Amino acid sequence: MRRISLTMIRRDLLNIPQYSVPNKYKIRTYNKGEEHIWAAVEVSVNEFKDEAAALTRFGQEFGQHLDEMSLRCLFMENEHGEVIGTTTAWYGTLDEMETWGRIHWVGIKPAYQEKKLAKPLFSAALKILSRFHTKAYLTTQTTSYRAINMYLDYGFEAFITKTDCIEGWRLLENKLNRTILK
Repeated sequence: MRRISLTMIRRDLLNIPQYSVPNKYKIRTYNKGEEHIWAAVEVSVNEFKDEAAALTRFGQEFGQHLDEMSLRCLFMENEHGEVIGTTTAWYGTLDEMETWGRIHWVGIKPAYQEKKLAKPLFSAALKILSRFHTKAYLTTQTTSYRAINMYLDYGFEAFITKTDCIEGWRLLENKLNRTILK
């Protein structure tokens, strides 16, 4: 599938679906100094070519906000205390006028995907966002169609930012066999 960048929005943060964390797993927040843990997860899901690139991006986006990261960045651990997933309940602007909640950098290590771990992590991040914001957005790409299917189930909808987005959403409608653009 052609990789096209996409944006999704959720117009409110009410009635967030809740999913229990499966036994043997737990969700916790980031602690200062754990940038390398975040980087390892993001490298494992091919967001970055190596840990150095991931750490550079972490520093650019979050380096000045480590206190906020301890409130907004989540890690999922397995029964051995190994971090196997992360996401951040961050913020940003879509229209340069208003700050929105932003789901940022969702990742579950490949060995733990398809184990129903993303939904509890995603629910926890949305719950954090709801404390600070009234609506949310996220960015993704057509190649993340499984995640997009989950985001749609959570009430996120397509947000058209440029012309090729429409092509991307049409590709996803066919791949997921569901109506996305209304």
